[in-house]
Amino acid sequence: MESDIFGKNKNMCITITLVVLLCLAIGYGLYQKRKTYRMIDRLLDNVLNQEIVVYSDLEEGEYSALISKIKQIQEVLGNHVKIAEIEKEQVKSLVSNISHQLKTPLANLSLYAEILEKSELPQEQRVKFANKLQRQVEKLNWIIESLSKMVKLEQNIDGFEVKNTGIKPTILDAVDTVYEKLEKKGINLTIEPFDDKVLYHNRKWTAEVFVNLLENAIKYTDKNGIISINMKVYELYTEISVSDNGRGIRQEELTDIFKRFYRSTEVENMEGSGIGLYLSNLILEKEKGYITAVSEYGKGSCFSVFLQNCKN
Repeated sequence: MESDIFGKNKNMCITITLVVLLCLAIGYGLYQKRKTYRMIDRLLDNVLNQEIVVYSDLEEGEYSALISKIKQIQEVLGNHVKIAEIEKEQVKSLVSNISHQLKTPLANLSLYAEILEKSELPQEQRVKFANKLQRQVEKLNWIIESLSKMVKLEQNIDGFEVKNTGIKPTILDAVDTVYEKLEKKGINLTIEPFDDKVLYHNRKWTAEVFVNLLENAIKYTDKNGIISINMKVYELYTEISVSDNGRGIRQEELTDIFKRFYRSTEVENMEGSGIGLYLSNLILEKEKGYITAVSEYGKGSCFSVFLQNCKN
C-alpha cells in the first residue's frame, strides 16, 4: 500500500517537474521572442533614423547574421540616399545652366520682335532685324537639340547601337556638314590621305563628334586659317586628330573644357553653349573610346579621337 502511494507521489512529482520545466521553457521562449523583437525594433529604428548600427557584443552570438544583414540594408539605403542627393543637385545645376543658356536668345528674340513691330521702321532696317531674329531662332533650336541629345545619352533614352564600320564615311559626313562654314570663313581644310579603316563606333553619333570638333576649330581660327585631319593606326586604337592654327587654349583650362556647359571667360561673348565637347566625350565613352586635347595658347589646338580597332 505504501509502495503504491510512493509510486503515485513519484509520478506526480515527475509530472509537476515536467509541467514546471515546460512552463519555464515556454516562458523562456516568450522572453527570447520579446528580446528578439525589442532588438529588431531598435535596429530598425537605427536604420530609419539613419543612425549607425552598433551591436558589437552580439556579433559573435546567434543574432550576428541578422545584425549583419540589417547593416547591409542600412548601407544600401544610405547609398541610395547619397545617389538621390547627388542626382537632385545635378538636376538643379542642369536647370540653372539651361536657364542661363536660353536667357540670351530669348531676350534677343523679344527685343527684335518689339523693334519689328514699329511701323516707322525703314524696310532696310526691318530686313536687318528680321535676319537677326532668324539667327536667334536657329541658335535657340541648336541649343534645344543639343540639350535633347545630351539628356538622351545621359539617360540612355535613345538606342545607341555601336558596331564595326568604316570610319571614312563618318569623317566625310562631318566635313560635308561644316563645308559651307569653312568656305564662308575662307579656311583651308586638309585631310591627309588614308585608307578606310573599320572601327568600333556609331556612324551618326561619331559624325556628331567630328562636327563639334570642326565647328570649334572654325569658330576659333581666323580667316584664311588652316584645319587639318590626320589618322594614325595603333595596335588597339586608331587616332583621328583635328588640328588648327587658331587662338588655342590656356593650359590651366584643358582639364575643364570637357565639363558640361564650361566656357572660357575669354570666349563668353562668342557664339556657343559649352555643350559640344561634353557631348563628344559622352558619345566616345559609350563607344569605349576617348578624346584628348593638346594646345599652345595663341598658336592652335589639336583634338584627338581614339576609337577601337575592329577585332578580326
